[in-house]
Amino acid sequence: MASSAPSADVLSRLRALPTAAISDALDASGISGALDGIAPLADSFRAVGPAFTVRYAPVGSAGGTVGDFLDDVPAGAVIVIDNSARTDVTVWGGIMSQVAAARGIAGTVINGVCRDVAETLAEPYPVFSCGRFMRTGKDRVRLESVGRLLSIAGVDVEPGTIICADADGVVAVPQYAAGQAAQTAERIEYVEAQIIAAARGGTSLRQARAEFAYHELQRKR
Repeated sequence: MASSAPSADVLSRLRALPTAAISDALDASGISGALDGIAPLADSFRAVGPAFTVRYAPVGSAGGTVGDFLDDVPAGAVIVIDNSARTDVTVWGGIMSQVAAARGIAGTVINGVCRDVAETLAEPYPVFSCGRFMRTGKDRVRLESVGRLLSIAGVDVEPGTIICADADGVVAVPQYAAGQAAQTAERIEYVEAQIIAAARGGTSLRQARAEFAYHELQRKR
């Protein structure tokens, strides 16, 4: 499906929403967006922005390095790195976190692991990964592509896909669905707030959920 970049207003609305509500909104549209197995280094981390996609592959005879693509990443983007969920070599470290933060990059999502975690936390710079490990990827991986389609945990991530990440994990929102996702997620947040208020006021949770059609919120329409 042809995509166009969402407006600044839509991005601002997504930044104000939790990934749980955005994920439910994607469910309601029949879209898979949750990137399984990727979590923040700190629960306070949050990142929302268009994806800048990078893919690594096992090193060949010519050797390889990591990180040189960083010079090409625009401010406000979320770097999405696919290293095939490898946990034995890292593709992100402290130098990259500090440079990315200085250049206004919104965050980094890694289908793989990172290192120099203390430096990243001290910056602080939002990193989401499958874990942490100290062994460098230099001469163990090679840069295979930049700005190409990735498939992570069965979810397609294209350049420009809107990445929303927080303490609960990472959700990839197709550009064409961003406006609807924001609208539906806002509705979900409103309804859930009404349910909590009713329950605090003495209504049973079962009754409050039924009254506000809680179980219908994320069902595909």
